Amino acid sequence: MNIIANAADALLSNPNLRNKEIEILTEIAGVNQVVVKIRDNGNGIDPDAINRLFDPFFTTKPVGKGTGLGLSISYQIIEKHQGKIEVNSEIGQGAEFVIYLPIKARTQEAACLCQS
Repeated sequence: MNIIANAADALLSNPNLRNKEIEILTEIAGVNQVVVKIRDNGNGIDPDAINRLFDPFFTTKPVGKGTGLGLSISYQIIEKHQGKIEVNSEIGQGAEFVIYLPIKARTQEAACLCQS
């Protein structure tokens, strides 16, 4: 949700952009991975900022508009689930976050716990 909220904020902060779009795509990659792509058609992310996006307290938002924790927390959650996240962006062309998560079959024990 943080990534979607950030995309919305980026689009809303650009009054000159007429057709504001956020696209969310999901797909199965192979037999053991799901891919979620979240892309917007905003201004894109400054190349200098891309390397710091997932650092705690780093924000590209104006003072008082962001804590710099959303993407850091998102990164930690994805890593905890043995996934990874990539950022693709070009100035003037928007940004895309690609999340890769493994698909794991539930164990019999976990299936029993879920049914309780």
